[in-house]
Amino acid sequence: MLADGTITAPELLELYLERIARLDRELRSFRVVLADSARQEAGVAQERLNAGERLPLLGVPIAIKDDVDVAGEVTTYGSAAHGPARSEDAEVVRRLRAAGAVIVGKTAVPEMMLWSFTETLAYGVTRNPWNTDYAPGGSSGGSGAAVAAGLAAMALGSDGMGSIRIPATWCGLFGIKPQRDRVPLAPHDDAWNGLSVNGPMARTVEDAALFLDVTAPGGEFLAAAARPPGRLRIALSTKVPPPLTARVGKAQRAAVDEASVLLRELGHNVTLA
Repeated sequence: MLADGTITAPELLELYLERIARLDRELRSFRVVLADSARQEAGVAQERLNAGERLPLLGVPIAIKDDVDVAGEVTTYGSAAHGPARSEDAEVVRRLRAAGAVIVGKTAVPEMMLWSFTETLAYGVTRNPWNTDYAPGGSSGGSGAAVAAGLAAMALGSDGMGSIRIPATWCGLFGIKPQRDRVPLAPHDDAWNGLSVNGPMARTVEDAALFLDVTAPGGEFLAAAARPPGRLRIALSTKVPPPLTARVGKAQRAAVDEASVLLRELGHNVTLA
């Protein structure tokens, strides 16, 4: 729509900012909304669109998880005990800007990225937009809630032990934990001793693939997303990884069984571990 001139970049941004003002008082998906700088970026994006430029994300509002640096903003990791504002964008944010993205804000996280829910003493409780009595997951819970509620076109998440995958599941999104070093972590290389990676949270597979195409060049993810996957080898398990302890309930086991049946019906080779 931006490329076709159906909507302008400033108009699109104001649509998202209006939704944020109306809904995010309850959801608290954003730790901070960068309305002023986003408006400036949207204005520049529209000038470039008017001049005939066509970049993959030119004028598209994107949200950034608050463990990733945005120039001029603090990176809190969900804690009141954070350092000063960062002087430079993280490399993944730089790549998003180079693709034309408008950075609309930084999303809420649990303290020090530790939990599968998103709630802190410093910044409050983030709620699931499908049912505000429930959590959106974590630690990329703010990113998940923002995208699911239509407060951003897509969002950056990070994942060590499920921090993209959990909120993607709980919020009904497409989230990917890419392989290590596919999407840059700089200047926080080797985060969580190499366990954590950056990745997309989006409402469609195509959007997630586009995010990866601009942040991890060379992968041709959009082209891959357009092709049938073929027959896959898929392992399913209800075991809990050590040293964690958890009870897997009947509903959860039933969901795994239903997934197994569906995957087999689609022609895939499924193994229960």
